[in-house]
Amino acid sequence: MPAQGAEQVGVDASAALVKFHAPEIVFGPGSLGEAGFAATRLGARRPFVVTDPGIIEAGWVDELLDHLTDVGLRPRIWSAVTSNPKDHEITAAYDAYREHEGDVIVGIGGGSCLDAAKGVAVLAGNGGDILAYRGVDQLHDAIPPLLMIPSTSGTGADVSQFCIVTDTERAVKVTIMGRALVPDISITDPRLLATMPTALSAATGLDALTHGIEAFVSLAHNPLADIHALSAVRGVLAHLRMTVDKPAEQPARCAMAEASLNAGLAFSNAILGATHAMSHQVGGLLDAPHGVINGVLLPHVVRYNARATPDRFLDVALAAGLPVHGMPGEEAAEVLAERIRRLSDDVGVPAGLSALGVTEQDVPVLALNTLEDACLTTNPRSASVREIEALFRAAL
Repeated sequence: MPAQGAEQVGVDASAALVKFHAPEIVFGPGSLGEAGFAATRLGARRPFVVTDPGIIEAGWVDELLDHLTDVGLRPRIWSAVTSNPKDHEITAAYDAYREHEGDVIVGIGGGSCLDAAKGVAVLAGNGGDILAYRGVDQLHDAIPPLLMIPSTSGTGADVSQFCIVTDTERAVKVTIMGRALVPDISITDPRLLATMPTALSAATGLDALTHGIEAFVSLAHNPLADIHALSAVRGVLAHLRMTVDKPAEQPARCAMAEASLNAGLAFSNAILGATHAMSHQVGGLLDAPHGVINGVLLPHVVRYNARATPDRFLDVALAAGLPVHGMPGEEAAEVLAERIRRLSDDVGVPAGLSALGVTEQDVPVLALNTLEDACLTTNPRSASVREIEALFRAAL
């Protein structure tokens, strides 16, 4: 992030101190075969694998187990993870980790599996209640090594410093954020993306697009993250629809895997904004797909934020290949918002939150909870509860 105080003393943000956090990254078709060696490098003897039934059914866990056992490791599988991982699921997984006397934690699957794996690591190193660590840098003790293997192209959990957990009592998602949560090793094998359901391809792709845009316009943006953010935007807009229309097209799958990786690196280092702060609340309330919610909300937030940082949105629109040369930033943002909405239509995302079950009566509580989300702190335009309510109503 830019060094604190740089703007106050008149220093160009591009010249400010930047810290860029990233795991060791292994990328490419067949890279799952590196999992055993990667776990061994992290000191594994009894790795604990967090996944879900769908990944097991697809055959990827069996392949992973072969690679782990081939190098003499004794893994245990935990698969009782659902979408938008719940606080009690992470507690149960941690109990199993202790029973196994596990060491390295391996997450394989979508963002829910990877977030659950990170949650286990938090408890393994720090104990207590997972919800106690909400916010920024609340971990005080070291956590076990993390090896993350994504099976979707969008969440970025395999490279980020974020862990998202559902507080089931309050029906909200909480954000746990800190440098300690950046995985040690990330393995992205585009072959795993081929078993994604079409709806999941759409949802996770829109999540990656949101990551790229929000990271680029974030108050914490920096030149290193910017490169990854714009690359992610280009990649998603160029290839997402192909992965939905023709799921077997491997070049598009590889391109989306790369876009997801770039988006994850961008938002891990520049953080996010109002779209995610709002989306977390809807997801917590309705247990709805995170990327789908982002696809509905993002055009509205783009229009809202463009008043604060129009030139940044012009850069995003240009990176997206839109015909906005010489156009004022706010007009370019409108063109970008319309392009996002068309893409959402093309991949089957509903036009409004009401189609997901959000009602007018939900708006006040959703808005209040949004103000507590850590992602809102780096949104480029400040927002009151009334302004957040207006955004939710516009998106109904």
